[in-house]
Amino acid sequence: MPYFGEIIALITAFLWSGTSFAFMEAAKRIGSLQLNINRMILASLFLMIIILEAGFSTDLSLKQVEYLIVSGFVGLVFGDSFLFKAFQLIGARLGMLIMALVPAMSSLLAFFFLDESLSILAITGMAITISGIVFVVVERSSESIPLFRSSPLGIFYGVLGALGQAGGLILAKFAFTDGELNGFVAAFIRLSSAVLIFFPVVLLIKRYKNPIRLYKKNIPALKATVIGTILGPVLGITCSLVAIANTKIGIASTLMSLMPVIMLPIARYYYKEKLNFRAIAGAFIAVIGVIVLFMV
Repeated sequence: MPYFGEIIALITAFLWSGTSFAFMEAAKRIGSLQLNINRMILASLFLMIIILEAGFSTDLSLKQVEYLIVSGFVGLVFGDSFLFKAFQLIGARLGMLIMALVPAMSSLLAFFFLDESLSILAITGMAITISGIVFVVVERSSESIPLFRSSPLGIFYGVLGALGQAGGLILAKFAFTDGELNGFVAAFIRLSSAVLIFFPVVLLIKRYKNPIRLYKKNIPALKATVIGTILGPVLGITCSLVAIANTKIGIASTLMSLMPVIMLPIARYYYKEKLNFRAIAGAFIAVIGVIVLFMV
């Protein structure tokens, strides 16, 4: 099917836009660390059911499994943990706008690890993207108080989250190039391995609360966690892996970075945020930048 990877990447952008708002609501109620563990456990269970019911092949090479395990740690444990902290400090809109840096970071990592050279046009695209992100992050409005104020620490967490996402994509791409691999199976290995790595650590440091008790007291948090898990870790991660398997990482990352444009209307009409010219212009500059980045 022509442009299959590109279409899936675009669908991923819509899925992640929805999951970001759901997880923002959940993180405010139960905390980012608790949410990160809960959504990975839930997603692993959902994916296992899908794989067993559909009968997808789980015949993978040792290298593929290794790449997916490391990809899960880099993208889900490291990257998403910082992304959720960014959500808490600067909100989903600004947090995900910073994530538009992922294509630029992916291209740099691809240059070093996949021998992909960068042209002048690609470097220009990076500069435009970063300019758009900065334009939005430093926005100030004298007419209204934003839902979340810009925070230097939140911005730093967002950049670390973007770096984790980019590294996770590169490692996952290695798994797909090593042999045939189903997207749901790849997503399950990434998520379940992240749980096996992350869960004992949070238990050891006594930062994880009993989820049954927690959600009994906070049903809205449970609903937000389930909705976000289905849209993001289950469908979103699977679609992102299918996208990078069927097109270049740069192109897939670019299309998945359309989230800022998708999210601004949601922020405006659902959260009643008054978006000024800087927010709108910055979002479009960022998107234009990531598009230019891969017009090579």
